[in-house]
Amino acid sequence: MDLRCFIAIEFPEELKNNIDTYIEQLKATRADVKWVLSKNLHLTLKFLGGTPEYLLVEINKRLLSIAKLHNSFYIQIFGAGVFPNIKHPRVVWLGIQDSEEIIKLQQDIDESIAEFGFEREDRPFKPHLTIGRVRSMKNRDMMIKELATLKDVDFGKIEVRYISVMKSELKPGGAEYFRLSEIPIGKEI
Repeated sequence: MDLRCFIAIEFPEELKNNIDTYIEQLKATRADVKWVLSKNLHLTLKFLGGTPEYLLVEINKRLLSIAKLHNSFYIQIFGAGVFPNIKHPRVVWLGIQDSEEIIKLQQDIDESIAEFGFEREDRPFKPHLTIGRVRSMKNRDMMIKELATLKDVDFGKIEVRYISVMKSELKPGGAEYFRLSEIPIGKEI
């Protein structure tokens, strides 16, 4: 049976809780947005989708060899915005700064995982943290106005020392994520 999987950077609880206070601020606008639960906040490096269980061991081996080629690094979660634009927002996000290393890591993952039959990304990787998905234009302007107050907010800095292979299970209350493996970044294991 295939598992719905992705490769991600997980965030510490303290940072998730900090971000959640800002999500609550945005929720108060009553915009029609499906907000990400703080427990599910993560930065996706590669969405795999349906993944045969038997491939997970090989994927982990490949990720371990890629992770050894990189050193741990820091990223800053800073600012907020929407994709594709404020007139037609679909995704509400927080920005990721200091992202050169994360872009290199993501490219290496994308390239090597393609050998298992996963499609390469056709767009350049833009590191961001999705915090909501817009369902309709209800109260959009209020949400955009409130979001503008977050454009210069520093949400926190973290050291990225691991990448995780995650499983997503779609449930009536929304997706639930489970870590299948944690791969250390760097030469020391």
